[in-house]
Amino acid sequence: MAQPTFKIDFMRYAPVMLALSGMLVLISVIALATRGLNFGVDFTGGTLVEVQYPAPVELDQVQAALAGRGLDKAIVQYFGTRSEVLVRIPAGAAGSTGELSTRVLEALDAGHQGQVALKRVEFVGPQVGDELVTNASLALLYAILAIGAYVAFRFEYRFAFGAIVSLAHDAIITVGFCALLGIEFDLTVVAAVLTVIGYSINDTVVIYDRIRENFPRMRKATTREVINRSVNETMTRTIATTATVVLALLPLVLFGGDAIHGFSLAMLIGVLAGVYSTIYVASWSLLPTGLSSRDMIPPPKENAQTP
Repeated sequence: MAQPTFKIDFMRYAPVMLALSGMLVLISVIALATRGLNFGVDFTGGTLVEVQYPAPVELDQVQAALAGRGLDKAIVQYFGTRSEVLVRIPAGAAGSTGELSTRVLEALDAGHQGQVALKRVEFVGPQVGDELVTNASLALLYAILAIGAYVAFRFEYRFAFGAIVSLAHDAIITVGFCALLGIEFDLTVVAAVLTVIGYSINDTVVIYDRIRENFPRMRKATTREVINRSVNETMTRTIATTATVVLALLPLVLFGGDAIHGFSLAMLIGVLAGVYSTIYVASWSLLPTGLSSRDMIPPPKENAQTP
């Protein structure tokens, strides 16, 4: 068996890293309890109006034009290019969807001689928003439980405990930091959290698979030693995949625009939390379960005929 490139005693630092993990989860829970999520129109209800200018425009000018027509609570952001603007009008604004879209177009087209084009108008009712909150929460819960069942079936039931705790850890930190940073929480962020769960379990399964392979190879080693060696053997792959994903996400966070900023930032937070939790939550959690080589090596068959 080839020697691992890295030789780090990861489990030695587990108490400190788990304390850090607990602190991050606590901060996330406090942020969710005190600040709450900055729900987008997808969840709160309201009207979306997308317009296109003939040339790039500053958002401050758009906001000022809307405020002059009594739409000071509207939220504006770029949607693709700097000449495409998405206006979000929260529920409760006076007027029907058609009236609001007309007011928005009239306010933004003033001085442009009809060159501002109305691209899209959508309305999301508050009841639909409440259903989306419930469905999004259930989607996260079902995804975590289904993945836990898969891990228990593929490996051993004690592996499922670590996988579920690790995925819950990643989801709580990702959603909690969305609340802490005031990231607008819409359906794209929900998609980001579900993607993070998929990414995290992929890393976890890779290490779990190596742990399962190493138990028969290291029959006299302790569970701690097997975990350490397995994490070290997969570290090169972990660094390579994480660096690739982070390098892809950073440009989206910095230059992707408001339309995908929430998605990309939530993904970045979740990916970093997922890499950490794979080592110090999912892998470490096998130690208190009492898992040993006896559980991973099938017993010899009785009545086996010897040649």
